[in-house]
Amino acid sequence: MPFDLTPYLPFLIPLAVIEVGLTIASLIHVLTHKTYRTGNRVLWVVLSFVQIIGPVLYFIIGRDDGGKD
Repeated sequence: MPFDLTPYLPFLIPLAVIEVGLTIASLIHVLTHKTYRTGNRVLWVVLSFVQIIGPVLYFIIGRDDGGKD
């Protein structure tokens, strides 16, 4: 008995676009910057691929603001 996803597409498509966008943005930022508030480059590259929570965690606790106090 197949499951019909059609009623959920208006929710799933934007969620997938946001997830892919956040993953790409976090990977670009991780690979172009040398300093992180916590962790290291390998940790943040791996966590960037963990659904939507990895990129969100990077932007909340891992990203260094470039010396802003």
